[in-house]
Amino acid sequence: MQIKYSPLPKLKPFLLHNRGVKQTIIKNTFWLSFSEIVGRLLRIVLIIYAARLLGAAGWGTFSYMASLAAVFTVFSDIGVSAVLIREVSKKPKMESVYFSTALSLKLVLTLASFLVIIFATPLFTGIPLSRTLIVLIGVLFIFDSLRRFGMSVFRAREKMEREAFINILTQLAIVVSGFIILPLFSSPESLAAAYVVGSGIGLLITSYLLRGQIRRLFSSFDKGLVKSIISAAWPFSIAAIFSVLLVNIDTVMIGWFRSATDVGLYAVAQKSIAVLYVLPALLVGALFPVLSRLAATNGKKFRVVMEQGMKFILIAAFPIAIGIILTADKLISAIYGSAYAASVGPLRILALTIITVFPITILINGIFAYDKQKQLIPLWIGGTIANVLLNFFLIRSIGISGAAWASLLTQIGVNGMTWLKMKKINDFSVLGKLPDILLASFMMGVAIIFMQQFNINILLIIIVAVVVYFASLLFGGENPFKQLRAAIKSA
Repeated sequence: MQIKYSPLPKLKPFLLHNRGVKQTIIKNTFWLSFSEIVGRLLRIVLIIYAARLLGAAGWGTFSYMASLAAVFTVFSDIGVSAVLIREVSKKPKMESVYFSTALSLKLVLTLASFLVIIFATPLFTGIPLSRTLIVLIGVLFIFDSLRRFGMSVFRAREKMEREAFINILTQLAIVVSGFIILPLFSSPESLAAAYVVGSGIGLLITSYLLRGQIRRLFSSFDKGLVKSIISAAWPFSIAAIFSVLLVNIDTVMIGWFRSATDVGLYAVAQKSIAVLYVLPALLVGALFPVLSRLAATNGKKFRVVMEQGMKFILIAAFPIAIGIILTADKLISAIYGSAYAASVGPLRILALTIITVFPITILINGIFAYDKQKQLIPLWIGGTIANVLLNFFLIRSIGISGAAWASLLTQIGVNGMTWLKMKKINDFSVLGKLPDILLASFMMGVAIIFMQQFNINILLIIIVAVVVYFASLLFGGENPFKQLRAAIKSA
């Protein structure tokens, strides 16, 4: 009798146990990538369902409150989680002390932010908000904030499989709760309740896995560490504030100057693009350890790996952006319905941010690899201020398209300066790699325009466009997968 070989006995320990530096990096990259992809796919299913069911006004009311809560989330952490990860990674025996001290600080900050949400939210908008919705979003904020803090312990332990498990279960619980509650009570409050239930389940699982550390919360607290944690956290805090504000402040400011319907129309475009921002992070997660090592040992090989990584990212960025711009009306109609036709304009503008955001992900990690991240702080501060000012003037003059233009212009400015910063650190170049990408993108664009003349189904258009694009690349002699693998292997 022939016994069939099964890879599962070897695959299981590889994905669930740390057995060496290289294997641990691969394992953790897999779990983070898998978690992000599955979690975002689950979330987008609920977003589409809720947007269709609640309509632009109802969806806009929820989106406004969620964005406002996301802004406050930054101030409830101020980089504490990042410091916990760094310090526990370096000093595993001090985990209980750092966890207890950081969590105590986190609880104070979270409670203060919760009170601001509850009492200050009505002052920030003219959109009618029920007290129930505000309280539910406040509770969601607490659950999410503490759950993410707890997951930072697993990241410090390099146990990203646990983080992935919690994240996927949380997103699944939110989606299931949404599909149960929303048909019964179609309102922003019902959607918020679904998020609270799912996030609460995620927090309970996190608390159970960290029950040993939580029991020692008071006995391991070290008052002397509070000042050092805050001092180490502020650079991380500025980076996080810039990132969160850039994604959420436009939605919040639309709520100041426009209606809930406008917020809903913009949120559809903004969240659709934000889902795609995870794609370059998956590649960077695999490249960052290599870049960190080469930054200290071999600048020339660092440049080769970065250039190939940038090329790989740009190969994805250009066709995605161009494809969305050319098919935005069909995508919005097919996914969200004709009620969201006004989202097409902002979607097309925000699609251009993909070309700037995708490559900048690897540049920021390259700067981090050289430990030069403090040079980015003035850019982040300036970008945040510029984004707020642009939103203030453009939203009032041209509506939700103004918010999209504000995001695009801010991204171009900040990311352009980041590009120059990285070139001063290590003089990389990708301009010579663009012609083949641009030619393939052009051929794909022609194919899309041609198919649209015959009113072909959007799904078929996407499939044919992908085939045309990669066929054009391969015909031009490009094999990005092979080139990137060779660059990493030689490093």
